[in-house]
Amino acid sequence: MTFVKKSPWIFHLNTGSCNGCDIEAVACVTPGFDIERLGAKLVGSPRHADIILVTGPVNKHSLERIKTVVEQAPKGKVIVGIGACTISGGLFKDSYNTDPPLGKHMPVTMYIPGCPPKPEAIIAGLAKALEALK
Repeated sequence: MTFVKKSPWIFHLNTGSCNGCDIEAVACVTPGFDIERLGAKLVGSPRHADIILVTGPVNKHSLERIKTVVEQAPKGKVIVGIGACTISGGLFKDSYNTDPPLGKHMPVTMYIPGCPPKPEAIIAGLAKALEALK
């Protein structure tokens, strides 16, 4: 499996999650899964990102920060929500401070469901999301 001719750069954005999805997303770059062999690379700035991976529920405290980060990414970016929290709020669903889903606040290209999704699912989801970059 390869992604595309252009190697996608990925920015990981945590919006207040329990860190389960974050651990699985970071596992994608470890030697066991090695997403870099497929051409993808994690970057430290949204200004360089083709893909923004969002983990955690949208909460009222972080919503403006999320929007700011997404605006900093170049045009043509792909936003991918990882985990149940980005879809429904997950275990934070009935919290007074959350406002799911992520797609209510910005255009999400795709969601990768699970609590947390496995690295294999994240990698497969990223491969599908990259069709939007073509």
